[in-house]
Amino acid sequence: MEIRKDTAIKKKSINQVPGYRNFPMVPRVVFGRGSFDQLSEILMPNRKHSDAPFIFLVDDVFEGTALIKRIPLIFNDQLIFISADEEPKTEQVDYLVKRIRTDFNELPSGIVGIGGGTLLDLSKAVSIMLTNRGSAADYQGWDLVHKKSIYHVGIPTISGTGAEVSRTTVLLGPKMKLGINSDHTTFSQVVLDPDLTKGVEKTQWFYTGMDCFIHCIESLSGTYLNAFSESYGEKALDLCKEVYLGELSPEASRAKLMMASWHGGMSIAYSQVGVAHALSYGLSYLLGVKHGIGNCLVFQHLEEFYPEGVALFKLMKDKHQIQLPTNICANLNDSDFDTMINVAMGMEPLWENALGLNWKKVITPEKLKSIYKKI
Repeated sequence: MEIRKDTAIKKKSINQVPGYRNFPMVPRVVFGRGSFDQLSEILMPNRKHSDAPFIFLVDDVFEGTALIKRIPLIFNDQLIFISADEEPKTEQVDYLVKRIRTDFNELPSGIVGIGGGTLLDLSKAVSIMLTNRGSAADYQGWDLVHKKSIYHVGIPTISGTGAEVSRTTVLLGPKMKLGINSDHTTFSQVVLDPDLTKGVEKTQWFYTGMDCFIHCIESLSGTYLNAFSESYGEKALDLCKEVYLGELSPEASRAKLMMASWHGGMSIAYSQVGVAHALSYGLSYLLGVKHGIGNCLVFQHLEEFYPEGVALFKLMKDKHQIQLPTNICANLNDSDFDTMINVAMGMEPLWENALGLNWKKVITPEKLKSIYKKI
């Protein structure tokens, strides 16, 4: 296995001085219980004028709840409820962008996403596509966005995906499930209020938390690992162990998992994910399996690649009495398997991180099919 100790190196100039990738970070973040109530204060300096609204994209699970009354709507701000029952799609992004352009004569002051990974990814994608022409599907890939997005704020109401801090927005497109990975994707502002994660259903809490856990395992064991990503990954992994194997109060658990999500997202932002994520993309694309549970369904069968991580995962699953769905792929035909395999094998950076430059000597369609058949 070829180990690349510092993947930040991009090229060497004429005088052989290494050139390092200058990755973006979220420039502003507020953390703490009740910090959501600072949103009005945060948004006001970023309002262009009274006719340039903020567009709030909110998980429809909050419709009619007390949280909606706390959203600081003024002037002609618009609130759009969105279902998070399905993975975010490029066509959904295109629809929202068209709607906003039709409703207003100029660009809004900003986009505010309130919800889990689906809402955060949609918010990032919409903020990009308001300043970039074409379809969101045109920008699925790495560094295809060249115009700066509009101001956008991420407010997670569930912890684990790392969408609040990552430079990608993962979307289901007409041909693939792949992120818009760019320097313009990262949120301008993030609000981390652990109280917003109260009431998350137990299995969803587990699946999204395991997304974070798997981020850590794949980052820390990958060939892209470097000191920067390692420091975040180790902290996130320790926090996941505290939350899922320790005995914390609900309040402490919410705060620590929110921090684990942040650190896990930072870790993969400066490295990459691996086998579980590549395979879960195939499940999502063909069957619509949501990201968190898809990772869990795959990861339980990856002892060959992550033996210690899988053992810890099973301990956590047993402790919290989580029963994963079975026979997901039982009725698929060869064409279905080929579709999932093609999507998974198209995630080349993920495979390279997991297994090195020669990953194709290890990963074959037959091998991937054997894993899918266990799910």
